[in-house]
Amino acid sequence: MERWASGEQYEPYVGRWSRLVATEFVAWLDQPPGLRWLDVGCGTGALTGTVVRDAEPASVLGIDRSEGFLEYARRTVPEATFEVRAAEDLTDGSFDVVVSGLVLNFVPDREALLRRLHGVGGVVAAYVWDYAEGMQLMTHFWEVAGEVDPAWRDLNEATRFPFCRPDALEEMFTGAGFADVASRGITVPTVFTSFEDYWTPFLGGQGAAPAYLSTVDDGTREEIRIALQERLPVEPDGSIRLTARAWAVRGISS
Repeated sequence: MERWASGEQYEPYVGRWSRLVATEFVAWLDQPPGLRWLDVGCGTGALTGTVVRDAEPASVLGIDRSEGFLEYARRTVPEATFEVRAAEDLTDGSFDVVVSGLVLNFVPDREALLRRLHGVGGVVAAYVWDYAEGMQLMTHFWEVAGEVDPAWRDLNEATRFPFCRPDALEEMFTGAGFADVASRGITVPTVFTSFEDYWTPFLGGQGAAPAYLSTVDDGTREEIRIALQERLPVEPDGSIRLTARAWAVRGISS
């Protein structure tokens, strides 16, 4: 059901929070300047732009299957090169560092992709959201949606992507042949200025929850909105202060 077409709609939903994770992620990789980087499934360029800004790369190539996302990335990260490719359709050549943010859970054959990345990258690293326990903005939504519209409970990413935890990520990287595999959690604040700041991105249709919401009737959508507004921890000033946790993993091609 996921839709990935509009960078402008995706950014307020998840992109802005991924950018916060990307800053810590690139710092954790701690790579020297002057390297060739590849960003697999680069989307709107959240991670690509962070690499350009913080890693002093010699070059950065971002690939993604969505032309709409890449149009946004080209405008916001002009220093990088972008190509329309699926994650599995890697360009030929080798790279010093290969990274991938919020992509592994949408790849049909993760093991095959990681083996391919092992062949093209020296250092390979990725991060995914902790859907089960650490992605509060989505958890609140799916809890309410599951109560209002139980038939769609299985769309919840926490149910669909049980591998998004450090032990499973490390096991996948080790199984793909990587050495010195390590993981860590990255938690960032997701502060919404108001309920509308939280709710409006869910109406954009980009990602699982917004795509689901676009399929329900007006009455169901309004019931979900009201229940969420009652459930979320709203501060006296109207803001909503949540957190988002991602699990990051890295390995060395041996």
